[in-house]
Amino acid sequence: MTQWWYNHRTGEVEEGPQSLGSDRDGPYASREDAERAPELAQERARKWAEEDAAEGDD
Repeated sequence: MTQWWYNHRTGEVEEGPQSLGSDRDGPYASREDAERAPELAQERARKWAEEDAAEGDD
């Protein structure tokens, strides 16, 4: 099964892990998901911030 990675240093999508682990995010199941990696990371960060804020409301 092919795995895809997003290299956040270069902005390129890689088929299989080709660069240093510290420079890439993944694996992703599809090239399209890897291309959306920055967007997915922002969505996750926003969700975590909302959860943290909700926990602080106690």
